[in-house]
Amino acid sequence: MAVDGFWDFLGSYWWLVFPLSGIVGGWAKGAQKWDERRRRDKIELYRLKHADQLATAQAEEALTSEIERTTAEHDRTNERWLEYELDAVKSLEFPVMTDMREQVTVDFHRARRDADSLRPDDPEELRDRRRLERYRAAVREYQLTFDIAEREAKRRLASDFTADERRALDRAKKLLALADDPGASHAERQSAYRRATKELEGILVLPDAATDAIEQRIAGMLGPASGRDAAT
Repeated sequence: MAVDGFWDFLGSYWWLVFPLSGIVGGWAKGAQKWDERRRRDKIELYRLKHADQLATAQAEEALTSEIERTTAEHDRTNERWLEYELDAVKSLEFPVMTDMREQVTVDFHRARRDADSLRPDDPEELRDRRRLERYRAAVREYQLTFDIAEREAKRRLASDFTADERRALDRAKKLLALADDPGASHAERQSAYRRATKELEGILVLPDAATDAIEQRIAGMLGPASGRDAAT
C-alpha cells in the first residue's frame, strides 16, 4: 500500500524530478570541486613541507642529465674523428684531417687531448660543479675545432697536391679499397696494400691507427688463406 502511495505521489508531482535532479547534480559537482581543491591543498602542503628535499632532488637530476649530455657529446665527436683515423681511404679523400702540418688539425688534436684528460673514469667525479664546468668547456672546444677542421678538409679536399700527386692518391685509394676487400685473396690484398703505400711515398703519411687496422684485417681475417695462397 505504501509503495502504491509513493507511485501515486510521483505520478502527481513528476515535475519535481527536474528541479531536484538539478539540485542533486549541483551538489555532486560541488563535492567534486571540494575533493579536487582538497587534493591540491595536500600537494601544496607537501611541497612546502618538503621544499628543500624536492629542490635537492631536482638539482641532482639536472646535474646527472648535464653530465650524461656532455659525455655523450664527447663520445660523438670522438666517433666522428675515428671515421678519419681508422679509415685509410677516407684519410686520402680528406688529407687535411690527418695532416699535422695544418694548424686547424693541430688545434682540434690539442682540444681532443684536453677533453680526454679532463674526463674521469668515474662520471660521478663530475658532480663537482667546477670540474664539470672545465670538462664541458673542453668538450665544446673539441667540437668547435673539429668542425672547423672538417669544413676546411671538405673545402680543400686534395687541392693542395699537384696533378701527378692527385693521380697517385686516386690510385692509392683504389688499391687500399682492394686491400680491404674480404672478397679478394690474401695475396691480392697484400700486394694491393704494398702498392698503395708505395704510391703514397713522399706525398702523404696515413695515420698509424688506419694502417694498423687494415694490416690486422689483412692478416687476421684471411690468415688461414695465406698458407693456401703460398702453396699455390
